[in-house]
Amino acid sequence: MQKFENLFLEYMNEVCEDHPDPSHDILHVQRVVALAKKLAKIEGANLEVVLPAAYLHDCVYVSKADARRSQASRLSAQRAIELLRHWQYPERHFDEIAHAIESHSFSAAVSPQTIEAKVVQDADRLDAMGAVGVFRCFAFSGLARRPLYFTDDPFCKERVPDDSTNTLDHFFVKLLRLQDKLNTPAAKLLGERRVVLMQTFLAQLESEVLDVEVDS
Repeated sequence: MQKFENLFLEYMNEVCEDHPDPSHDILHVQRVVALAKKLAKIEGANLEVVLPAAYLHDCVYVSKADARRSQASRLSAQRAIELLRHWQYPERHFDEIAHAIESHSFSAAVSPQTIEAKVVQDADRLDAMGAVGVFRCFAFSGLARRPLYFTDDPFCKERVPDDSTNTLDHFFVKLLRLQDKLNTPAAKLLGERRVVLMQTFLAQLESEVLDVEVDS
């Protein structure tokens, strides 16, 4: 398996070098793989499916700001199978690998049907939570040149959040909702600590932002 992991990592290094998004860099890939390995061991998932899916889940990069974003996981699944066939990876795993890749995406809204797909989806979602999730959220925001927040109701007390317009809304549209969408018991346990950290961050941010607004 190590031979294939080397191929996966080498290829994803090339993919990540070709796009400017720091929230989907090779470090993201490596973290997702590490989380997927950890979850797979606990949940008894097949690493021969989990590992190629985790490495190649973003092998076709489509920006979150792109209108085709919901198609990204399907395109990655198709490309992954092409690559695996070229590398002579065992074909008996292809269908399950493709499903795990296609269902990992939040925007694709494809329900994972196997434990391997659930593990890959959970690993990717955990990497969008906690301190790393906050880090990645603001990294992409800088790339997309979005304002940090709206001065009018920044914490969405009386309006519907829209993360296409500013950074802070992304927490309310997606990041704070991820805990309830994790599949496996192991991921839910890890997610609990990460969602608490995000909530603590937002509480502190709110106190500082509102304090500035009152003083002004």
